[in-house]
Amino acid sequence: MTKAKKKRAKPKTKAGKTAKKAHRASKKTRPKTRKAGGKATKKSRRASKKVRSKAKKTRSKTTKKVAKEVSEEIPEQEEPGNSIVEEMARGQREISVAEFFIKNRHLLGFDNPRKALLTTIKEGVDNSLDACEEAGVLPNIRISIAPAKEDNRFQVTIEDNGPGILKKQIPKIFAKLLYGSKFHRLKMSRGQQGIGISAAGMYGQLTTGKPTAITSKISRNLPAHHYKLEIDAKKNEPRIIADETVKWPVQRGTKVEIELEAKFQKGRQSVEEYLEQTAIANPHVSLRFTTPDGQTKVYKRVSKQLPRQTREIKPHPYGVELGVLIKMLHDTNSRTLQSFLHSDFSRVSSRVAKVICEKAKVSERSRPSRIARHEADHLLKAINHTKIMNPPTDCLAPIGDELILAGLKKQIDADFFTAVTRPPAVYRGNPFQIEAGLAYGGSLKADGLARVLRYANRVPLLYQQSACAITRSVLNTSWRNYGLQQSAGALPTGPVVIMVHMASVWVPFTSESKEAVAHYPEIIKEIRLALQECGRKLSKFVRRRRKVAESERKKAFIQKYIPHIAIALREMLELSDRHEKTMIRQLTDVLERSRS
Repeated sequence: MTKAKKKRAKPKTKAGKTAKKAHRASKKTRPKTRKAGGKATKKSRRASKKVRSKAKKTRSKTTKKVAKEVSEEIPEQEEPGNSIVEEMARGQREISVAEFFIKNRHLLGFDNPRKALLTTIKEGVDNSLDACEEAGVLPNIRISIAPAKEDNRFQVTIEDNGPGILKKQIPKIFAKLLYGSKFHRLKMSRGQQGIGISAAGMYGQLTTGKPTAITSKISRNLPAHHYKLEIDAKKNEPRIIADETVKWPVQRGTKVEIELEAKFQKGRQSVEEYLEQTAIANPHVSLRFTTPDGQTKVYKRVSKQLPRQTREIKPHPYGVELGVLIKMLHDTNSRTLQSFLHSDFSRVSSRVAKVICEKAKVSERSRPSRIARHEADHLLKAINHTKIMNPPTDCLAPIGDELILAGLKKQIDADFFTAVTRPPAVYRGNPFQIEAGLAYGGSLKADGLARVLRYANRVPLLYQQSACAITRSVLNTSWRNYGLQQSAGALPTGPVVIMVHMASVWVPFTSESKEAVAHYPEIIKEIRLALQECGRKLSKFVRRRRKVAESERKKAFIQKYIPHIAIALREMLELSDRHEKTMIRQLTDVLERSRS
């Protein structure tokens, strides 16, 4: 062993130095024993044993004393005990959808009593319109707002002549959030998430403690079913308070009654404005509205033409993301990758599917469920680099130019109307179509800002106007080129109403309350093109109107001096008064013919 190894490491700590000193002191106290024939005597061994025991006790006491001093200087950090971890674990639990929206009801449009009343009626009317149109029935909808016994509470009743609802479906539709038939199908409809009407019932339950009452009848030969329902927030399940059969003198239909804390006001963003705009975008509907003070307002239908029936389509490959593609690969019933691409997507033929597989360097005969993640990534990149037809548009039901004009003329008193329907376009693989309408002049205010009517799938959007892609497109359009006054970054000024409608299988709303359209570049571009086309038509009308006004001004100016010209001619030519009148008539006829 080398000297370097024999040397002991110098103690670095205070405790180590003190222990070493104690060991040296104990060695000095050991007695020197005599050796007789290589063996110590019994007496010396006993004395040595006592000394060693005493030294050992001394070292132990010294070590404990030093350890205590060091522990006082450097406090030991305790690790968290199991009790804290277990307590934290007990606090973790699953969050119910209903509990989440109870705490975040502003996300659904129940920010305040006034908006809550509008949202409740909006959700009920949207459901009624969808049900009637799918059943091929012209909608007759009755809305009633009646004061309740307590202050700031109203009884909202919405009744329609739709096909009704099966008894077993009533509790889940009206008392279970995220339950519906429209989320998983790609076709145009007003509802999407299955939240609206059940959230309205949940709000009524929170603010008044009373259940939602539903009466539904599916045939004139069958009785009506009446339910009173509440939502179990922890389980997000319906709680049935009453289930009975009642007599209801209608052929079929559904009636919903919700008592809630609300505030009824007129003017902008009111129930009346919502119903007026609904009548514009849905000229085939008949609305009857009873206000809290007992007044009745009727919005008559101006067309008996129902929106065309839409067909459900499959997802387009351009709108699929990697995670969705992997899920579809594992869930498909197709046996080969080529058949999967052909059968699970729209506009993908067998030839196009083979091209995609070749570009991704994946065998078209591979099992879809065995496709690895990196292979799915290559597959998605190959899809984006392959030319594929746009998705079919028979899933959309736009309003149409004629019906837009009919709706605007029914509700707005103006001199000029125009409407434009753009060709279908695509965003993220979802087909959509933009329509625009415009009304100008008449009884509209000439010194105020333009009024913008925003629609998504025939539903008016009254809130979050500044956050909407439709509003941004209107602001960014240069209306001065079309004869209107406009300040920088503001709406145009003049007697004008601008209407924009987006029809899509999936409208990209900015929130669950469905009040504003997201700012996708494809959507903004189509809205801008539709507004510019309406603007060009408006510009022709405005220029022609100004030309006529200028002509009338000049005509009036000439007419003012015709009598003076006739008098001067009579005096110069010494004509009679009869000739003077004849000249006035002839000069007026010449002026009329020249200006016609």
